Amino acid sequence: MALCKDEEMNELLASIQRDGIDHFGLVERLIAAYPDDARLHFLRGSLLIGAGRAIEAHAALSRAVGLEPEFALARFQLGFFELTSGEPARALATWEPLDRLPADHYLALFVTGLRHLIRDAFDDAIAALTRGIAANTENPPLNHDIQLIVDECHRIAKGTGQASLVAETEETSATSFLLDQFASGTKH
Repeated sequence: MALCKDEEMNELLASIQRDGIDHFGLVERLIAAYPDDARLHFLRGSLLIGAGRAIEAHAALSRAVGLEPEFALARFQLGFFELTSGEPARALATWEPLDRLPADHYLALFVTGLRHLIRDAFDDAIAALTRGIAANTENPPLNHDIQLIVDECHRIAKGTGQASLVAETEETSATSFLLDQFASGTKH
């Protein structure tokens, strides 16, 4: 199995940071050359999420995890995408292999927090997600997305967020607020 060379991967990552470049064209060219490189499928999936192309994004992230089941970040992102797409049971199943990570690994803490969130245990979710942010030095942009969830949990727990917009007879579930949050433009 041939993997994308470091120079090519670095060039791709640098180009993604710049505007006005056909990111999809670059990723597709590299995937054609290295079809079994899970990192490329993960990057393609991330770009597709940003472009609002959910079905293709799910397929790309699934392909990344299929090629490299131990690719923890891809597995987390696939489960996160499933959760924000309204499929919490599927997300939970996707995340199960991440239980083998050390308990203090940032992805394990994020998964723990999101599991609490699925059960609407906001205080426990906030605690685990906050610990995950503190532990995450590998992927700072992910901390931003998780902090948005923490902030929303605080608002809902205090009754000042989206929960206050819902009729008093209805409860806002964690999944519904995640869906609303990501539908309004937040990208993961």
